[in-house]
Amino acid sequence: MPLTVKCPTCRKEVHWEGNPHRPFCSERCRTIDLGAWAEERYKIPGGEPDFSADEQDDEDDDDDAR
Repeated sequence: MPLTVKCPTCRKEVHWEGNPHRPFCSERCRTIDLGAWAEERYKIPGGEPDFSADEQDDEDDDDDAR
């Protein structure tokens, strides 16, 4: 029995094996999901990034170039 999953976009049951769009059922559902990410409707939880370490690394690189 082939593995079936539900498309995350439309919830239609779709075969996993041999599906070029997996986990989606179609190119349309893949594109809808991509658009949702682009519009920031989905978010990955996390804190604000700490850029101070990056700035320190950049200053160290400048010292090396001299």
